[in-house]
Amino acid sequence: MGWVVRLFDRRDAWARMVLLDLSGVSYLVFGRDGAHPVAAQWLLAVAAFVAAIALCRWPVVNFLTQVALLCVAVCVLDDTTINQVGSSWALAEVALWSRRPRTIWLSAGLLFAVYLGFAVVLSPGSVGRELFGVIVLPVGLPLLLGLVIRTTRELGVQAELRAASESRAARADERGAIARELHDVVAHHVASMVLRVGVARHVIPGLDPRVAEVLDDVHGTGTTALADLRRLVEVLRAPGGVESDAALTAIEPGALPAALGAAVDTARRTGLTVEADIDEAVGGVDAVRGLAVLRLTQEALTNVAKHAGPAARARVRIAVQDGAVSWEVADDGGPAQHGTPGGGHGLIGMRERVEVLGGKLTAGPSGAGWRVGTVLPKAAA
Repeated sequence: MGWVVRLFDRRDAWARMVLLDLSGVSYLVFGRDGAHPVAAQWLLAVAAFVAAIALCRWPVVNFLTQVALLCVAVCVLDDTTINQVGSSWALAEVALWSRRPRTIWLSAGLLFAVYLGFAVVLSPGSVGRELFGVIVLPVGLPLLLGLVIRTTRELGVQAELRAASESRAARADERGAIARELHDVVAHHVASMVLRVGVARHVIPGLDPRVAEVLDDVHGTGTTALADLRRLVEVLRAPGGVESDAALTAIEPGALPAALGAAVDTARRTGLTVEADIDEAVGGVDAVRGLAVLRLTQEALTNVAKHAGPAARARVRIAVQDGAVSWEVADDGGPAQHGTPGGGHGLIGMRERVEVLGGKLTAGPSGAGWRVGTVLPKAAA
């Protein structure tokens, strides 16, 4: 129903009125079985056409104008089709754009009363039949059309707001996971520095007291910082003491190739056929980007198994050039040809993780399958 919402956009009301006017002109010229419209009919029709376009931004005023023209047409014309259609369409526009529901129902009641009043005056013997026809055609259908399109538009807006809210929540969750991981990495390195300073304090022979004092100060400061980091990590942990895998990983850069190999092996155990081209130089990147590469690979292979099926073929390519990490995962779509991934927040989280490191994630169809990739720029000194 998205095309309906676009077709009945308020900014295009003038275009709808122009099309309505053109159909009215066609009716007057070609649709009357050779009968030529009289001057009064042309006059009332042109007035209705002009009012429809000139007052399209004010649907209630346009409706009242069209109803007034209808009343005149009923009194002086035999064929009131143009003015009937104009008033009915104006009612649909009121139902579509009026802010107050009471205005909609008052407008529908006014048009119904006009038709009913003329039915009683002009054909008192067939009021029942006329009443049914009025409820269904000139009042009921435009009112129903306007309300349906209005509801569809409001549901579309709510869906967009909900999707935006879910996207923000997913990005916030991913930022929380990144924060936990970074705190783990920093805590790991601080702990290593504190340990080495403590060892140096005790193994250096004949240590100058001033140097010993500096080392003791560094050791104490590092210990305090480590305690603060551990408290922060506890705050960032998943609620209820449930610690996710992402929150516990502090990977040494040199161990990244092995960790990536383990991620590929895990994907293969699900049934995927995975071709891995991993540059050994990836073991020399910093811990933050290395952890991002590992997480991106795990998420991408999980998405392949989820959307393309366990029988799909995937290709992982990771290369390091001039300090930048080029990463890509693509699949062939699998025999099921499930198509574009959707419904989850995996791509949102991946994009957030990449943007934090100054990169840009690209994702889209590639042949019959899907491809995601990025280049993580060299970390600033």
